[in-house]
Amino acid sequence: MAPGVKPDLTYHQTDKTPDTRPDAASASYARQAEETAKTTGRNAGSGAPPSEKATQRHAGTTAPASYRLWAYGVAFTFALAMLGWGLAQMPGFNRAGPLACAIGVAVAYRHFRGYPEPLRAGIRFSSKTLLRLAIVLFGLKLNIDVVLNEGLGLLVRDAATIAFAIALTVWIGKRLKADSALTLLVGIGTGICGAAAIAAVSPIINAKDEDTAIGAGMIALVGTLFAVAYTLLLPLLPLTPDQYGAWSGVSLHEIAHVALAAEPGGPNALATGLLAKLGRVFLLVPLCLLLIGWKKRSGTFQSGTKVEFPWFMVGFIAMSVIGSYVLGDYIPVTASVLDGVSLVTTVLLSMAMVGLGLNVNLKQLRTKALKPLLAMTVTSVLLSVLTYLTI
Repeated sequence: MAPGVKPDLTYHQTDKTPDTRPDAASASYARQAEETAKTTGRNAGSGAPPSEKATQRHAGTTAPASYRLWAYGVAFTFALAMLGWGLAQMPGFNRAGPLACAIGVAVAYRHFRGYPEPLRAGIRFSSKTLLRLAIVLFGLKLNIDVVLNEGLGLLVRDAATIAFAIALTVWIGKRLKADSALTLLVGIGTGICGAAAIAAVSPIINAKDEDTAIGAGMIALVGTLFAVAYTLLLPLLPLTPDQYGAWSGVSLHEIAHVALAAEPGGPNALATGLLAKLGRVFLLVPLCLLLIGWKKRSGTFQSGTKVEFPWFMVGFIAMSVIGSYVLGDYIPVTASVLDGVSLVTTVLLSMAMVGLGLNVNLKQLRTKALKPLLAMTVTSVLLSVLTYLTI
């Protein structure tokens, strides 16, 4: 980039296309050619390849900028999360809680201001890495006795949930003549773990990037609405905290949605909900292996595709073991320390909610997503009702 030319850091709506006019492209090419010529002339007598020195100088100038943008993205999610916390203190919003308010603020920001594209790396870090870190930290609150008493039963329910959600969504999609690839993606996302499952299976089934993005946005939107509805129904339901948590974990879409819905039910509800949800996350790996086998038999599988194991689940279980059998028994810890960890966990979850909410593009739902959205919504409603009746 020529000296004196500032990078374009404006916000962009995702439905806008980049400037591909010939004059813009020619001007950009001319600036790059001029910069390359200057670099080549300076390095002609130095003995080092011009490309190497140019690369070193370019890396030295762009790396700090990329780190700053990453930090700004993380700070941006923190700022919106704090706005959500403030909104949750107002009458009428306090029943939804800070997590729901944080994601609502993010969805509204995306709709009216667009996605802050330069901050994407930091936002993605908050929605992915910080979410997993928060889940690992929350393992300190999980009682292992609950795992021993309910774990196997929850895993069986998880397997039934996955099979039911995928089969029903695909069946309804065929009846509606919806896009088959997008319908399969949202069915898998509904049954397992939302956008993470969609991202994992997309390369296996050769899904388009557009379908992956739309499917993730649909999951984020519907899952958020269901999670907020769960929190509003909580005072009216005759469920114990463990039952409410199990219902949330077995039926909701994303880990973040389970955390959003179960947190108002108390620590036991949240711990049980995360346990049930993590069982569905664990089953993502065998499902991917089944899909790989299916695609290989059909001759359409790409051999370079990888399936990522959810290692954060191991951290969650390890922290639950520490919290159940180590802290207090072998390592003294005060209630204030545990409260501090709980506060940090909630802040991280709120930032993850913001990252999730920023992925919701309401404009995309006006196109080919309507029929798959209807299929997924019907499946989600039936899944919630059936799992509630069997809890």
